[in-house]
Amino acid sequence: MANHKSAEKRIRQTIKRTERNRYYRTRIKNIIKAVRESVASSDLAKAQEAFKIANKELHKFVSKGIMKKNTAARKVSRLNAAVKKLAQSA
Repeated sequence: MANHKSAEKRIRQTIKRTERNRYYRTRIKNIIKAVRESVASSDLAKAQEAFKIANKELHKFVSKGIMKKNTAARKVSRLNAAVKKLAQSA
């Protein structure tokens, strides 16, 4: 257990940050999974709607500093390519 006031505060902050980061990590995975699943099921309308939500959310995470700009751009680009491929095959 921590013996200093500053160490106790660091522990509290770490717990809070870990919880927040876990929420965002899970949220990002679920957003991407929703698009991938709708592409896999060949549902174009659902895929486009899920992609629209994913694009908005990922860029919102960038503006909040949760995700780097290029990381979000890469993920959005790959999702967009998958949706476009589905649209062309339909």
